Amino acid sequence: MTLVRPFRALRPAPGRAAEILAPPYDVLSSAEARERAKGKPWSFLHISKPEIDLDPTIDPHDQAVYAKAAENLERMIAAGLLVRDAKPCYYVYRLSSRERQQTGLAAVASLADYRSNRIRKHEHTTPVKEDDRVRQIEAVNAQTGPVMMGYPAAPAIDAMLAKASARAADVDVTADDGVRHQLWVVGDGETIAALARAFDALPALYIGDGHHRTAAAARVAQGRGGAASDFLAVIFPHHQMTILDYNRLLRDLNGRGPDGLLAELGARFSVAASDEPVRPAAAGEFGMYLAGRWYRLTIRPDLVPEHDPIGRLPITLLTRNVIEPLFGIADPRTDQRIDFVGGGRGLRELERRVASGEMAVAFALYPTQMADLMAVADAGGIMPPKSTWFEPKLGDGMVSHVLD
Repeated sequence: MTLVRPFRALRPAPGRAAEILAPPYDVLSSAEARERAKGKPWSFLHISKPEIDLDPTIDPHDQAVYAKAAENLERMIAAGLLVRDAKPCYYVYRLSSRERQQTGLAAVASLADYRSNRIRKHEHTTPVKEDDRVRQIEAVNAQTGPVMMGYPAAPAIDAMLAKASARAADVDVTADDGVRHQLWVVGDGETIAALARAFDALPALYIGDGHHRTAAAARVAQGRGGAASDFLAVIFPHHQMTILDYNRLLRDLNGRGPDGLLAELGARFSVAASDEPVRPAAAGEFGMYLAGRWYRLTIRPDLVPEHDPIGRLPITLLTRNVIEPLFGIADPRTDQRIDFVGGGRGLRELERRVASGEMAVAFALYPTQMADLMAVADAGGIMPPKSTWFEPKLGDGMVSHVLD
C-alpha cells in the first residue's frame, strides 16, 4: 500500500464548477448555509449541509438530513452536474488569494499510514462531530470534503506540481470570498508513478484541517472490514500553508478591575500601552484590548520553555500564564466565559466585541507556525483547542471520493 494513490474523482462537469463550489461544511452554521445557497440549486451545500432543504427546526443530526444528502448527490449526478472520471488520476489543486498561493496534490491517502502515525495528527476529535461525518460518508457512500494536509520539504514534489500546473487549468473558478480554485487533471502513467514514488519517500504527512473527516473515514473503513482503505486529501508543501491567528475573548475580569488585571499581568509580562491595535510579531508577544485601550504584552523569557514544542506555543503561553491562573479557566472547550475569533475577522472584531460590553478583554495571538505544528505532531503531542485557523480553505465539490 502506497502513502497516496490516484482515484476516480467525482467533480464538476465542464463549465459547472461556479454553480457547485461551496465553503467547507464546518465553517458555516445551518442558517448561514441556508442563506448562502439561496438561488443556487446546484450548490454543494445541498450535500454538505442538507438540512438547508428541510424544516429549519430539524436537528442537523437527524437521519432525514443524511438521507437528503444522498438524494441531493444522486440528483446532481443524474442531472450531469457532477461527473466521475473514467480512470484513476491525481489532481493538482491550487488556491490563490490576494496574499498567497498554494499548490498541492489531490489524492487518496492511506488509512493504514494514518493508524501507524505516518500521517500525523495534532488535535483531539469529539465523538459527536466524528459521528456526524461517519453518518454523512455512509449516507452518500463518498468522502465529499477533502482533508487539508502538509508535506515536509520536498523540492522534487514541488517541481512536479509546478510542471503539471503549467498549462491552462481544467477547472478554474473564483468563489464568493474571492479565493480562486484551480484544478489540473494528471492522468499520464509516468507522472502518476513519479508522484507516488516521491510521496512514498517522505517520512510523514501532517493533518492541518480535517481531523474529524480523517477519523470518520477510518471508522467507516473499519466497519466495512477494511474496505474503503483511503481518505480524500489535498496535500500542500508545508511552507506554502498559512495559519492565521486564533484569538481569545473573556467575558469578565474574574472579580477584578482593569487596573488590577494590568498589575497582575506585570508580574509575568512587560506591559506597554499602544495607540494602535497590536498584532503580535513573535510567539512571546500578545495584543490585549482592555477598557478601550490596546496594550502590547511581552512575556518574560524565562517563562518560555524553548525545548517543549507544546509549551512554547503562543496559546500555551497565554493559557498557562493568563487564562488559567488569572481567570480560573481550566477547560476552554466547555467554559462559557471564553470565546474564540479566528481567521480573517481581524483585530477590529476584538475591539467591537469588547466595546459592545459583550466581552471584558481580548487577547490577540501570534499565529501558530507550520513548523511548530509539525514538531508537536512528531512528538506525538496534541495542541490546545482552537490553535490553528488555516486559510484559504479548500472548496467542497471540487473533488469527491466515491467509495466503491
